[in-house]
Amino acid sequence: MQTSTERVVIVGGGFGGLHAARRLARAPVDVTLIDVHNHHLFQPLLYQVASGALSPANIAAPLRGLLKRQLNARVLLARVVDIDVAGRRVVLADGGLHQGSVDYDVLIVAAGSRHSYFGHDDWEKFAPGLKTIDDATAIRRRILEAFEFAERSGDASDTAAWLSFIVVGAGPTGVELVGQIAEIAHHTLRGEFRSIDPQRAQVHLIEAGDRVLAAYDPALSERAQRSLERMGVTVLLGSQVVAVDRDGIMVKQGSGTRRIASRAVFWAAGIQASPLARRLAEQTGAEIDRSGRITVEPDLTIRAHSDIFVIGDMAHCTGDDGKPLPALAPVAMQQGRFVADEIAARRANAGQAQPSARKFTYHDRGTMATIGRGRAVAQLPWLKISGPLAWLAWLFVHLMTLVQFQNRVLVLVQWAWAYVTRNRAARLITGDRPLADVEPAAQALESTNIHRTTESN
Repeated sequence: MQTSTERVVIVGGGFGGLHAARRLARAPVDVTLIDVHNHHLFQPLLYQVASGALSPANIAAPLRGLLKRQLNARVLLARVVDIDVAGRRVVLADGGLHQGSVDYDVLIVAAGSRHSYFGHDDWEKFAPGLKTIDDATAIRRRILEAFEFAERSGDASDTAAWLSFIVVGAGPTGVELVGQIAEIAHHTLRGEFRSIDPQRAQVHLIEAGDRVLAAYDPALSERAQRSLERMGVTVLLGSQVVAVDRDGIMVKQGSGTRRIASRAVFWAAGIQASPLARRLAEQTGAEIDRSGRITVEPDLTIRAHSDIFVIGDMAHCTGDDGKPLPALAPVAMQQGRFVADEIAARRANAGQAQPSARKFTYHDRGTMATIGRGRAVAQLPWLKISGPLAWLAWLFVHLMTLVQFQNRVLVLVQWAWAYVTRNRAARLITGDRPLADVEPAAQALESTNIHRTTESN
């Protein structure tokens, strides 16, 4: 690693952190990238892992492999538990096995976000969200096990509960996930079971607002909803979730409430910045918004702390229209490159009068959401399209955004095969069964054993 007096520490190996690290490859600085995972994850395709269309390795790449040729960069696998602003050091922990700290001259915080249950964190065990590979494989297990348990159930109401799927939140993640579940039920699993018909599964999309994909043009939202309904999805708008348990959810619709039985509920209704944002705000006096994001200056630093940059899902940054920028991968990538250029410019001008800080400007190249096979919507600065053309555009953009060439090839092959056969190559049930499912099964087994013991006596 080249010698340098400027130590740049990056917390988070997501889109913002990785792009910042790569952009600093030729800068006279030492880069330390810290992440609790050893891989960079392409989150926009997580729902395809959750639905068995892709394997985790298709959308992730080891951070060390991505940066191995960058001699001024190193990677540390650790969890950042605190930031000592006064001492300019990042405090690390690794499950009690090792604790330490890393000193910095410049800090880039890009720790991302997590699910938000709006004050009802106890709902998470019944309605998991989708943020990590572990989340995706757990959701995949729940989806596939629901059909397996329905096959074994001899009770009509119990079978119906297992064949009822609910996705809460009609943003891009919710729309994409519910579309995949509908395709699994109505096409992929057709003819594979003997006691049940997967096509009879009820798939619900719950949204508190008045339309799906609220950030999109209303016309595109309407087309997306029609596409979902044609796929067999029941879209419930103006429906606020007020309770979630093992057996389903309770939603408020107008002045009344409605119970929907389901053993497979998934959460895509909101996000909240990493808890690290609140800790950093406490030390710096920075403001945070309702989602826990830190309000940053136009150059993405924290006020009165020019050595600390906050980017990605953790940053409350306004665009030219005065509205907060969305928590999207393109925003984080552009912010990562911007911050790296700022650091490099400071280093190049060391010892000279520093020019006025630049303002970060987000260049919106459009947003896209896929709904199902051959169905998508795309909102570009100059064009709004839906249907097969938007779907092809979505395929191309996401392929080219994957960080490794081999992943692009693998994903392209998987998609082509899935399109022709409607099969899902990664349709595997792995990992331990969730506690919410184990307990009823254990109770039923215990009851059966007691009954048999009584009979034998």
